[in-house]
Amino acid sequence: MADSETQAPGEPVGRVLGTADATPLQFWTAVTPGRYLQLDDVVVTKRELPDREPVTIAGVVTQVRARHEGAQFDSDVFAIADGTLPALVQEAAEITTTRVDPELYVPPSPGAVVHRAQGDARAAALHFDRMEKRIPMGTGRDGIPVYLNADFLDGSRGAHVSISGISGVATKTSFATFLLYSVFRSGVLGGDAVNAKALIFNVKGEDLLFLDHPNSRLDDATTAAYAKLGLPATAFPDVRVYAPPRAGDSSGAPDVSSRLAGVDSFYWTLGEFCEKRLLPYVFADADDERQQYTMVVHSVTAHLARAAQSTDGGVVVEGTSLHSYPDLVDHIVEQLTDDETRNTWAGSAINIGTVNAFARRLIASKKDLARLIRGDLATRRPHAVNTAESAQVTVVDLHNLPDRAQRFVVGVTLKTEFERKEKAGTAKPLLFVVLDELNKYAPREGSSPIKEVLLDIAERGRSLGVILIGAQQTASEVERRIVTNSAIRVVGRLDPAEASRPEYGFLPPAQRQRALLAKPGTMFVNQPDIPVPLCLEFPFPAWATRVSEAGQAPSATLRSIVQSADPFAVVGGRSDDEIPF
Repeated sequence: MADSETQAPGEPVGRVLGTADATPLQFWTAVTPGRYLQLDDVVVTKRELPDREPVTIAGVVTQVRARHEGAQFDSDVFAIADGTLPALVQEAAEITTTRVDPELYVPPSPGAVVHRAQGDARAAALHFDRMEKRIPMGTGRDGIPVYLNADFLDGSRGAHVSISGISGVATKTSFATFLLYSVFRSGVLGGDAVNAKALIFNVKGEDLLFLDHPNSRLDDATTAAYAKLGLPATAFPDVRVYAPPRAGDSSGAPDVSSRLAGVDSFYWTLGEFCEKRLLPYVFADADDERQQYTMVVHSVTAHLARAAQSTDGGVVVEGTSLHSYPDLVDHIVEQLTDDETRNTWAGSAINIGTVNAFARRLIASKKDLARLIRGDLATRRPHAVNTAESAQVTVVDLHNLPDRAQRFVVGVTLKTEFERKEKAGTAKPLLFVVLDELNKYAPREGSSPIKEVLLDIAERGRSLGVILIGAQQTASEVERRIVTNSAIRVVGRLDPAEASRPEYGFLPPAQRQRALLAKPGTMFVNQPDIPVPLCLEFPFPAWATRVSEAGQAPSATLRSIVQSADPFAVVGGRSDDEIPF
């Protein structure tokens, strides 16, 4: 706080109360008549000590009250309002200490002048002066920027973000995308920003398919809000969108309706499904791992990896050619129900009831996964989601897929990306993963392949440069180890029952109550080096969040992997004479 001592801390707003206990960590201040303090204001006071330098105590207002002094009964308020009973209106504010400098923990003296912290004093009170790399997150109640310590996001000292709030009101996804935008455009990553990547799973509507389109509703006030944070008010400059193929469409066209250009299809060939051992992700519910048929899952997976031979898109399994996912499922079920081949596929210790349970679940997956696991599209056609070869921001659209298919895509994509980072062996470049509905993929109870991947990311991702930005309606229903490993915790509007859960114990009582009333765009952010969560508002997105807001498409939108690929590779395994041009 040395710099703040060379500058006036701000206007005096009151004095430390002498009628309430003052402690080094919390105290009350009487507000000077004609002044005011509101929740989240930052204040500073000094304690003079004999034979030592003064101690500067800074804090955040966590509660404010007003009362009539001189009133004894509830009905006195009417007499006081009429002027027939003398009384004074006195406001007081509760201050929760955020910084003591030097670290000599003594209480402030009753009667000491309390100042509204401004400039360097405010930055010191909120520890912004100690942040070597600061990411602007929005503005505080005073309209001045609020920062996130990048060391707790990029893996230097911590990683991962957990965002909680009511769906449709808490703006969880909007804040996650704004945080990404700020990371990429604020300059905090330096030269690493060019190679840093983001992988976003779009699970609701087509709202995230237009991140590279400017928002047509952007006004001067919003542009000024971005400028105050040191950010340009523009769309994401480099975005690539992937969508699943349309159901029943043999051409593999992407299943999107609002965005018609710059979208690529993603899928897996039958050969990749067998070779990469993806069958367990068909059984990706948390309840599945508690079932006995998981032994059959792993046995069949291993047998497919050994026996399947890839053709162009299809596979040959023990002499049988298979050209679609339903064909593969039917073949597996046939082998498991045949007494002569069952032991080879499922193992000798598995009873017929367990095999039948596996078969029923596998048959049920045909409808959901047939368009994702293909034998009719060329292997050489570009179809894989690979952030290392994609744009800076990769959006994987899932909203048109049923639940089982969504789980399969999330699980396999995260597994592939995490394994790629493991093989690279370095944390740079960073990969940010944005996943909504985290409580569905990593629930507190049970186990599943997806949950294991997410736990791996939460516990080892920091060292590999994989940063999880998870959003959920209820943090109380998410696996504890994932929430615990999140250095940054963000809360928007909460349901009353959820707000009472111990997962939100980091919120002071007043902030828990305020979380029930928070309007869209208001978030409470807790980070390790600031003792009190900060309330902030982040600006309206400068990029389109729905097709009705989309401005003119950038020229890069017309580019897609398929459109820029070798047409002969797209056509696939035909001879030159068969190519129709």
